[in-house]
Amino acid sequence: MSEARIVSVEGRPGALATILIGGGIAGTLDGLSACVFYHVFSSVSSGSIFRYIASGLLGPSAFSGGRQTALLGLALHYTIALGAATVFYLACLRVKELYEKPWIFGPLYGLVVFCVMHFVVVPLSRVQSRNASMPSVELVFQLLAHTIFIGGSIATAAWLSARNTRRV
Repeated sequence: MSEARIVSVEGRPGALATILIGGGIAGTLDGLSACVFYHVFSSVSSGSIFRYIASGLLGPSAFSGGRQTALLGLALHYTIALGAATVFYLACLRVKELYEKPWIFGPLYGLVVFCVMHFVVVPLSRVQSRNASMPSVELVFQLLAHTIFIGGSIATAAWLSARNTRRV
């Protein structure tokens, strides 16, 4: 009997499914956690959160926008999550340890995503800068959300994909 062959190249995770699942879960968990956190601690609506994201593209006028502007923010949120998943997947093609040890590299990748978002993307966007520094409870929330929900979800999706595509 012939042995079943590897579906993806050299046992690497399949691209589209890994990116969509990892980015989709990361975007969903991060978005939901932000909605809950900011509602509980600041009474901010989910629409306002997603209008804030849209303001990165539209500038301050996003805050006077309605449902369509919030939906644009939601779409941008998922685009960013899928972009993060794509970058991780591409890195996995070069460094197999990234998907073999998601409990290590997922949280580390989440910290990288946090730093890129807060020190590169947001400053280059049209988001109005805050005058005050981020409160410590918000910083802790952001770091946990990025390490667990974003990095963890993306790395776990890559790990599961690699595990499930090695043999058919």
